[in-house]
Amino acid sequence: MPVARPEPQEPRVIAHLDLDCFYVQVEQRRNPALRGQPTAVVQYNDWKGGGLIAVSYEARKFGVKRSMRGDEAKNVCPGINLVQVPVSRDKADLNVYRNAGSEVVAILSTKGKCERASIDEVYLDLTDAAKEMLLESPPESSGSIFEEATKSNILDLPSDAGDREENVKAWLCRADADYQDKLLACGAILVAQLRVKVLEETQFTCSAGIAHNKMLAKLVSGMHKPAQQTVVPSSSVQDFLASLPVKKMKQLGGKLGSSLQDDLGVETVGDLLGFTEEKLQEYYGVNTGTWLWKTARGISGEEVEDRLLPKSHGCGKTFPGPKALKNNSSVKSWLDKLCEELSERIQSDLSCNKRVAQTLTLQARASKENEGNSMKKFPSKSCPLRYGTGKIQEDAMKLFESGLHDFWGSQNAGWSITSLSVTASKIFDIPSGTNSILKYIKGRSSNASSAITDLSSTPELTPFVDNKLYMTPVYEEWCEPSSIKEDCDDSNSAKQCSSIERKDVPKKLSKIQMFHNNHSGNWLYFEVSFTKSTCPAREKKL
Repeated sequence: MPVARPEPQEPRVIAHLDLDCFYVQVEQRRNPALRGQPTAVVQYNDWKGGGLIAVSYEARKFGVKRSMRGDEAKNVCPGINLVQVPVSRDKADLNVYRNAGSEVVAILSTKGKCERASIDEVYLDLTDAAKEMLLESPPESSGSIFEEATKSNILDLPSDAGDREENVKAWLCRADADYQDKLLACGAILVAQLRVKVLEETQFTCSAGIAHNKMLAKLVSGMHKPAQQTVVPSSSVQDFLASLPVKKMKQLGGKLGSSLQDDLGVETVGDLLGFTEEKLQEYYGVNTGTWLWKTARGISGEEVEDRLLPKSHGCGKTFPGPKALKNNSSVKSWLDKLCEELSERIQSDLSCNKRVAQTLTLQARASKENEGNSMKKFPSKSCPLRYGTGKIQEDAMKLFESGLHDFWGSQNAGWSITSLSVTASKIFDIPSGTNSILKYIKGRSSNASSAITDLSSTPELTPFVDNKLYMTPVYEEWCEPSSIKEDCDDSNSAKQCSSIERKDVPKKLSKIQMFHNNHSGNWLYFEVSFTKSTCPAREKKL
């Protein structure tokens, strides 16, 4: 259930930018001959020509909709170009679209705090940049206004075609506007500049909403598509929300929105204004009741997260109708493919962004054969993530078997899997100053090195990446033992140490370090020997 967050003390400028028909634009950039032509991107499926995931505005004029199949789209628009999503491992490969989205994010993030909300949409907090513009070059004192900004759509501003741009320019340059609207005017200019830069550098158009919070910016970003932007002055919020269907609001499209309709007779956001905060709390609890009361008034304290990278990595596949998976071998075959892709993506994230994922989660949709209520929910299962394709595949299959056992109980009768997905989550940055423990073994001892590497079999010492345990050194001390034999705990090690003990061998120098395992929270003590000795490094948990 949604929870109200504290409101900011000062006005903010928040933008939501949404790339127009993004998948189609990516394909048009790859093949310019598609520009201006009715086009749709189809995710391959041999049933009725596959499912449409993006439809160009030219195709929409013929009545083509995203809910259609490829064959149906051809019937509606015989001249449509159907472009198939790239395929890898017998499933859609979205990397070309992810990479294209990253190009856009790199541009947008230059002006403020940037939150990548999905593959084709971004939130921006432009408050600081707007304040700087207002202080150094306020719109009302500028000789000219950036042309694209004068094409903005301002809620409640007359939109007569003849004088529209002049009216917008006058609104942007009002000397008598309050501080909030002046900040919004600066935000509108900044967003227009960013949209033009995105077009110039990537060939992609995007639409945007500019408001004082994320909720309102998101609501209006799609009002005037494509390649336009909409501004929400504070004075326009009440009228804008009054007639908005309650189901259009974020977090009100599901059960909560249905409850508002069925239990309270609320059809529009404006209808909520008839209920006091106490009444809404009585129905939905203190937190959600307060959130609903504030939502009806356009109030939201949700902040833009400074996040350019995804919070998780997921790979999934659906198996509709006769393609449903009905035995362990077919499930394993597909899980292996999904885990292989997931492994590649988290390894790339580690290499490029120095981030490590901690949790592996398996989800599925399943049905039982010969049962009326066959769509009992298949339980989601998670475990610590071990890097390496083989390990991820092994763990994912164990998670599936555990979930299947909970789904069926002790029985193992007929079942069908219609959807499978694996996700790597709880991703954290490797702290600066963190290295593989192997970096600290500078001697020539192969046994010492392998002793550390073998720790990867210890569950509480994850995450291991490429057989390297990443931890942050917290404390270190150098010491010089009186003899090599002191550090050999068992008789076999003592024999190894004594066999290499010679007068010409320098005394052993040990480095004692304390580490904090970023995953488990345990403190570890390591003593690593830097000699020609084969005496293994010792490790013990504090």
